[in-house]
Amino acid sequence: MNQLVSSVKAKNLTVWIIVVILLQAGVKIWALIRDAIPFNADEAVVALMAKHILQGERPIFFYGQAYMGSADAYLVAAGFWLFGEQIWVIRLVQSLLYLGTILTTMWIVARLAGNPRAAAISGVLLAVPAVNMTLYTTASLGGYGEALLLGNIILIAGFWLVDRLKSIEERKSSTKNSALPALILGLFTGLGLWVNGLTLVYAVPMLVFILYKVVKARIWRTLTFLIGFGLAGVLIGALPWWLYAAQNGFQALTGELFGSAIAVEGGSYASRILSHISSLMLLGSSAILGLRPPWEVNWIVQPLIPAVVGVWAVILYAGMRKMSRPFSGRAVLAIYGGIALTLAAAFIFTSFGADPSGRYFLPVQIALAVVAGFVAADWTGKKPAAGVVIVFLLVYQSIGNIQSILQNPPGLTTQFYEPARLNHQYMDELIQFLDENRETRGYTNYWISYPLAFKTDEKLIFVPHLPYHPDLRYTSRDDRYPPYDRMVEASQRIAYVTSKNPELDRRLRSGFVAMDVTYKETKIGDYRVFYALSAAVRPEELAIYPSQP
Repeated sequence: MNQLVSSVKAKNLTVWIIVVILLQAGVKIWALIRDAIPFNADEAVVALMAKHILQGERPIFFYGQAYMGSADAYLVAAGFWLFGEQIWVIRLVQSLLYLGTILTTMWIVARLAGNPRAAAISGVLLAVPAVNMTLYTTASLGGYGEALLLGNIILIAGFWLVDRLKSIEERKSSTKNSALPALILGLFTGLGLWVNGLTLVYAVPMLVFILYKVVKARIWRTLTFLIGFGLAGVLIGALPWWLYAAQNGFQALTGELFGSAIAVEGGSYASRILSHISSLMLLGSSAILGLRPPWEVNWIVQPLIPAVVGVWAVILYAGMRKMSRPFSGRAVLAIYGGIALTLAAAFIFTSFGADPSGRYFLPVQIALAVVAGFVAADWTGKKPAAGVVIVFLLVYQSIGNIQSILQNPPGLTTQFYEPARLNHQYMDELIQFLDENRETRGYTNYWISYPLAFKTDEKLIFVPHLPYHPDLRYTSRDDRYPPYDRMVEASQRIAYVTSKNPELDRRLRSGFVAMDVTYKETKIGDYRVFYALSAAVRPEELAIYPSQP
């Protein structure tokens, strides 16, 4: 590994790009062949949106969530148009987006930092990443793959603008030459704001760096010019965002952007911050470093964990030491460090800290790969163990992926909440049962409703009006697509499908008995079906919620 990496120069970086593409393709293809990624509800919503887009709908945001744009659904719709409405098409779109992220990261490090050796190392570490990255760049949750790619594009546009500012400072060009890069930077920042607010963790440190350059050079006239063109770009790029805000009000939109959808914590603000710090240090860091899969605390090769933590500690220490002295890629390394710090601050001080599922930490994993690339590139040829360290990390991350892919269920699942983590390998059997018994309409929970709708081409519509929490908490936010409600309300034949919720099952049975409604019941894997009801009883008529007796 040492000899191979030490030979990397700009002219043969292409070879490493090919290696990275093959490695990443191998990881994704094997996971898909093993059917190791459950088709969960959030991904099903993206699939249904894409299907509806091909039918003429034009959603601005992810159904029911006004903080994540519908760009992902439009890309998936293009994939459906080309290859058909298949689940593998969604994963293909996500994999191509991630490949774009890897290649742009390599380009930034090789071209903007002038370090092709570091670019090769960073690319390989991202091609065979920790399991958290593999999961969230294969299954779609609506915009995270786009956010990572747009984030890198924001950095590229930002450094282009910084280069123009340097020319202005040295009086080699006029202020007008900064107009185009400022406009493009604003355009992609605005687009990112709409697509997924996660892109702000890229935009904030980049904008701070640009402001620092302007202040240092004292080109105040240029600052006014940049603000004007930058804001124009933001207005254009985030046009869908502004249209939605004009129609529905800014308060709801900004509230969603800063985490109102998951603002379910109690206690004082100080106690919530302490809880977020604890989650970041324990759950976040362990997922980032690949010590465990993001959906459970199940350590990956536990005896190796101290060595993995030690290696990353040495890499981070060496990276900070490297930052203390000037070198050609210092600004790039500083920006990626700023991305990690911005994300940590957002996680700690906003409601997003209540959700340590792993998807918010993806930019940090990219930043770590970049730091490791710079550090290992310095070590190559000087420290014999440099190649061994990189190979060790690659092997450990490979083991995490292999272990998670083979252990199915749960497989590579996006669902870290155990009561909602269903074995969807039984869904085809559930579909067959409902079809044979002519039960095409009814009620269920969020985690069953939308996968069922997509996999049956919307022939079986069961709306998510039932709770999935064991304590029977329910939020109407689970109900994402109103047209389905009207279809179920119009049906005089309905069924109920529950999952892993004995208390809900008990209340349904007692409710049916209290209303003299006869029914049949069967269990299929994690699903339980109440069917052949003698009357179309609606959930609001039954005592199934905590507020009801």
